[in-house]
Amino acid sequence: MGHPDEINTIEAQPEYFDNSGDFKEGEQDEPVKLHRELKARHISMIAIGGAIGTGLVVGTGSALTAGPGSLLIAYCFMGFVVWTVMCGLGEMAAWLPLSSGFTGYAGRFCDPALGFTLGWCYYLKYIILPPTQLTAAALVITYWPRTSAENVNPGVWIAIFMVAIILINCFGVKIFGEMEFWLSSFKVIVILGIILCTFIFALGGGPDHDRRGFRYWNEPGAFATKYTEGSLGKFLAFWSTLVQATFAFLGTELIGVTVGEAQNPRKTIPKAIKLTFWRIIVFYILSVLFLGMLVPYNSPDLVFATKAKSSAAASPFVVAMKQVAALPHIINGCILVFVFSAANSDLYIATRTLYGLAREKKAPRIFARTNQAGVPVYALGLSASFCLLAFMSVSNGSKEVFGYFTDMVSIFGLLTWISLLITHIFFIRARRAQGVDEATLAYKAPLGITGSCIALFFSVLVAFTRSFGVFIHNPEKYGNFDYKTFITSYIGIPLYVMAFAGWKIWKRTEFVKPHNADIWTGKAEIDREEAEYVAMMAIENQNMPRWKKIYTALV
Repeated sequence: MGHPDEINTIEAQPEYFDNSGDFKEGEQDEPVKLHRELKARHISMIAIGGAIGTGLVVGTGSALTAGPGSLLIAYCFMGFVVWTVMCGLGEMAAWLPLSSGFTGYAGRFCDPALGFTLGWCYYLKYIILPPTQLTAAALVITYWPRTSAENVNPGVWIAIFMVAIILINCFGVKIFGEMEFWLSSFKVIVILGIILCTFIFALGGGPDHDRRGFRYWNEPGAFATKYTEGSLGKFLAFWSTLVQATFAFLGTELIGVTVGEAQNPRKTIPKAIKLTFWRIIVFYILSVLFLGMLVPYNSPDLVFATKAKSSAAASPFVVAMKQVAALPHIINGCILVFVFSAANSDLYIATRTLYGLAREKKAPRIFARTNQAGVPVYALGLSASFCLLAFMSVSNGSKEVFGYFTDMVSIFGLLTWISLLITHIFFIRARRAQGVDEATLAYKAPLGITGSCIALFFSVLVAFTRSFGVFIHNPEKYGNFDYKTFITSYIGIPLYVMAFAGWKIWKRTEFVKPHNADIWTGKAEIDREEAEYVAMMAIENQNMPRWKKIYTALV
């Protein structure tokens, strides 16, 4: 590897917008030294493993209570939205990898106020996610009697996991990349094994030799009812699953944050984006399809389908494996690793997001300071402090707190997707107005501006209607109005509007016109850095042993 000043340091990027909204180049008076230590194998595996987290392995249990048919349709529906978002992000990131991530794209191509709003919206989402994952860990670990809430206070497990993820993030991006590479590899192997086992069990290959097939799609049925009976009740049950489906797909945009620390991003980012389609098909669609064949939506073994607090399995995949005596315990242990990995990567993203905001002078500049290892220590400290929210589950119960966190994270995630889709639409308009030949793009979104517009419409629709149940009368639980769920489900929308309007009024920003959008600043330096990296790798490959070449090609 070459000298850090040549290869590993972040490129000097334009940093902020002045009051008129024009893009200016900031002064490098802070030690901003994110290191380009994430290799192609890190980016690719993080992109794949990022699909396997708490939303899929735990949150699916709540979504399954609406019926396997509703679950499958909801995941296909949100999968299309996520794939479109990722394609748009990939097109922008491959054209101009920015250290500030996609907040820089929103400010450059659309409106500086949108960049500010997107950055803080994304940060709010990711400071809530680590305590969400820690709460999920406390929920998952109660599966075992000896570690249940009755025997061990959940706060003990939360504290252990919290200290571990903070220490890993203190070691620098190289250690983080290696850790996430192997954790993601482990998650991929385990989830593929689970998919294979559920398929075999559904076809009668389990110890009981019961060929279930689509039996549970007939009885109790593919679609459960919610709030009312009949077709309307089935539709409402389906629409209510979109919250869990949204939560399950959150984090797929992780590679948009890693571009500042990715080696040769022009090659690694498009490769990771293209994997998104297949991971949606394999990890999500196949998982929920086979899961619905093995676990009925009214299963008493699911913690989300019963009033049990600690004796049931938090993950439906654990329930699906109960045919083999030891297998549920093994799967539950693997899911703990999944949750730990998710918490680790979420804290990383939160730290880098705040770092990017500080570099653009949209947050206090102290958060742009890094140590010798390239870690934004002050940004890490503030982000890690929000992990303490997980201790709320000690008094209120992990299941209830996990639901509230899921609602909050989902709305911030939807608002992030909406912002990215808007930004991609503006980017396409800008490159067309400035005569950029599509053949020069390192990656182009397959559906173009049409796909982004369609995904944008459905994202806005889901954002406003996702928690309609709070307005439905339920005398047993909350009466006429569920104010707690309403607040956690919709608090992101007024915060989003206030942040956008406040920054726009204060800085007097304007929407960027297509022919004025800055799509070129920094591109020449990225091109030069890419050429240097390719040349360096070509020299290294000449002297590389054959076994190492094979290993490098595989990972």
